[in-house]
Amino acid sequence: MSATLPACPKCASEYVYQDQNLLICPECAHEWDPNQVEVDEDAIVLKDAVGNLLAEGDKVTVVKDLKVKGTSTVIKVGTKATIKRFLPGDHDIDCKVDGSSDMLLKSSVVKKA
Repeated sequence: MSATLPACPKCASEYVYQDQNLLICPECAHEWDPNQVEVDEDAIVLKDAVGNLLAEGDKVTVVKDLKVKGTSTVIKVGTKATIKRFLPGDHDIDCKVDGSSDMLLKSSVVKKA
């Protein structure tokens, strides 16, 4: 309706109207404050074994010996890895482990380096 109001972030409807300090979409009933910083609710936030926040690209070290499933090899304590991305699920970190290949690890077995 108005060229100064942004489209709805949920359904992209252009029929947004303002009610005091909120913007409201009549098509999907989404209400939001345009001055509030948007937080991505789908973003994965992970902490390491000691409570530090992890980010993609961080260097981490393994805090306990890990058996590699399907082989007889073991990843020793102190082995370094680089986080490539976060995944939903039990093994929530996809990383490149030094001296090995890409692996899925749990955030509870790594510590930020």
